[in-house]
This record gives sequence, structure tokens and C-alpha cells, in this order.
Amino acid sequence: MAEPTSDFAIDASGVARRFGSRWILRGVTLQVRSGETVGLLGANGSGKSTLLRIFGTLLKPSAGTAAIFGHDVVRAADAVRERIGFLSHEPGLYEDLTARENLLFAANMLGIGSADVDAVLARVELTYAANERVRGFSAGMERRLSVARLLLSRPRLLLLDEPYSNLDAAGISMMSQLISESVRAGGAALVVLHELAPAAGILSRTVTIQDGRC
Repeated sequence: MAEPTSDFAIDASGVARRFGSRWILRGVTLQVRSGETVGLLGANGSGKSTLLRIFGTLLKPSAGTAAIFGHDVVRAADAVRERIGFLSHEPGLYEDLTARENLLFAANMLGIGSADVDAVLARVELTYAANERVRGFSAGMERRLSVARLLLSRPRLLLLDEPYSNLDAAGISMMSQLISESVRAGGAALVVLHELAPAAGILSRTVTIQDGRC
């Protein structure tokens, strides 16, 4: 079967999602091209994280369609997962393992070997804590390690849910640089933001979810 081709990193039409009788998303249509960094804004409970989880294949839409680089998020979920890096609110780290051990485990699960582990630790400025157990990490250090794990797979599309949370000024600068580097390499990024300011210098544009639509 021929590889799908698309000009869009994200191509979503009429995406809706409900939980029980409550509709969180009511028909989101959104396109993000390669080379774009798009900020996703909206009030608390507006559906930003829900939309990101649909694009990340963690939730199925109740209606509508969405494709990542031409791959449908429902019918071709495995192909989508190979192309994305998803950063959620929860770090999802193993507290009793060290930073390096967490990344070695992730690399093994991804089937990509361990060659890049020390490199990504350096990129998020955690080399000094490589052999420390995550249990003793601050929230900001956990966020950095979560980003390092994401970078292991060299994703084409970054789906980032409030990536600047718990980061100090140096961490915010590092995050923006990593996002920009990924996008300049031919990728794209959709970034859920609580505040616009931390990412203002790297955004191509912003979209806002209101009343379940954007």
C-alpha cells in the first residue's frame, strides 16, 4: 500500500468528543502545516487537552476525522504514533529508576537502542542528574526528563500539553529552543498554552477553542 502523502501535519475536520451526555468538543476543524508551531488557547475545560489526546491516538473522536501526515488517527493509529511526540501533564516516569534508566527503558520499548540516551539528557541539561533516582526530582526536573524521553523517538509532530509548566527561566528558554529545532528540521508542533508569553517568540500563529470549536 502506498504511503499517504499530505501537506498537513494535522488535518482535522469536524472533530467532536463527548463524555456521557456532555459534549467537550463540538466540531473542531484545524489544519497545521509542516514548519508551523501553533499555540492552542482556551479557557479551562474548553477541550484543549481532549483535542490533543485525540490527535495523539489516546482518545477516539465521537465524530469527525483527523489525520497526522495523512494517517487517520483511528484507522492508522500505529502509524500516527510513529510520527508524534506527546507530552502530557503527567510525567509518567518510574520514580525508583534513575534518569538514565528511565530513558534506557523507553528506548528499549521503542526499539531504537540506547545510543541517544546521554545526548538527550544533555539537551535537556540533566547530565548532572543522570544517575539520580527520579523520586528526588523537582517538578521542573521531571518535566525536562519527560521531554528527553519524547526526543528519543525524533518525532515529526510535537503534541505538547502546557510544556512550560514547572520550568524556570532557563527551562523555558530550553523548551522553546527544542521546539524550534524540531520544527525547523521539517516537523510541526501544536502547543497547548495556559499563558501565551513563554512561547510568544516561536509561534507561527494561535488558535482558540471556544464553545468546543476553533
